[in-house]
Amino acid sequence: MLVREVYEDCFHFNESTLAHCIYHLLEEEKISLDDDMAKVDFKQVDNQKVATMIQNNLLGINKFGIFSLKMNQKEFVFIFANSKQEAIQYYHDTFYTSPLNCHEYTLDYQLARGNKVFSFREMRKDFENIPAIAGFFEKENF
Repeated sequence: MLVREVYEDCFHFNESTLAHCIYHLLEEEKISLDDDMAKVDFKQVDNQKVATMIQNNLLGINKFGIFSLKMNQKEFVFIFANSKQEAIQYYHDTFYTSPLNCHEYTLDYQLARGNKVFSFREMRKDFENIPAIAGFFEKENF
């Protein structure tokens, strides 16, 4: 796999650390976008410089997740947010109460709607702002 492909994937999958490491190595001209990723020597990374880049979010990569917040014994709401705390606060601001619990799901969790299967990662593209409600789920009788 080429550096270019991995670098693009970093933006698609919100892999901030790897993207900043690659950016740093490109900037220092230690690698090129057409190099084989298997031959990249990450020992050449200046960890302090990369940490500063990440802290300043130089590449504009925002981490986000999908959180399941329990509304009652049967109902749940899924919220896209940057952190568990942000999801809980958004829930509280929206529903004027606290959730019973909050759990993070993987963005690659597969959902079915009709005949279509999609992931939360794909669904995220439909939202301009975060935090946002992705949808609701109701448990069948248990």
